[in-house]
Amino acid sequence: MPPHAVSRLRSARLARSVKPFLARGGPKGERCAGCRLILSHCLCALRHSVPTRSGMCLLMADIEPLKPSNTGWLIADVVPDTFAFGWARTEVDPALLRLLADPQWQGYVVFPGEFVAPERVVNQVKHDHARRPLFIMLDGTWAEARKMFHKSPYLNQLPVLSLNPEQMSRYTLRRSKRDDHFCTAEVGAMCLELAHDTHAADTLNAYLDVYTEHYLKAKHQQAVDLDDAVHRGLRALR
Repeated sequence: MPPHAVSRLRSARLARSVKPFLARGGPKGERCAGCRLILSHCLCALRHSVPTRSGMCLLMADIEPLKPSNTGWLIADVVPDTFAFGWARTEVDPALLRLLADPQWQGYVVFPGEFVAPERVVNQVKHDHARRPLFIMLDGTWAEARKMFHKSPYLNQLPVLSLNPEQMSRYTLRRSKRDDHFCTAEVGAMCLELAHDTHAADTLNAYLDVYTEHYLKAKHQQAVDLDDAVHRGLRALR
């Protein structure tokens, strides 16, 4: 399977690095280029792309593509029309501007409505036969996401999709201090659900569960059980 947008962005970011990026807290050993896990816990055979009407656009903070715990990568594994761009305050990738201007897409900036002017905030996705939803996700820490939102004037004309999830975050790899802060893949799954891409949403959630299991088992040098509940859940969606 060819490299997806986040993988290509990671390669470009590595090429610019003056020194090698060393992931904190992860196990030592060679990592798979396809899933970023150590080879004994590789996830690539379980990767499953699902056709969607929705697209995903990840604006990624500087070193976010390099982190093995980044879950925007999982979105790109599942959603075929995933685009990824590095974010910088002083410049913008012309390809991103072309994407935002493409008439086939209706862009939504995914961001908490409590921090946005009320007239920009929407809570539902418009189902338009002419334009497909494109969810623009600010992939980084909360502080980085706020900076990206406020320092990206090219996003100002777009509606802001504010999610009101009832569940608490299940993500345990990079836990936020707040239970209502969701990882990128969880937010992506919620967006897909709103857009009626239900099978893709379910697949992404199940894939996140499997990825988390592999990551933690690798970290603690434990074997993965390919027939446990999370793996069976993902297989059932194929």
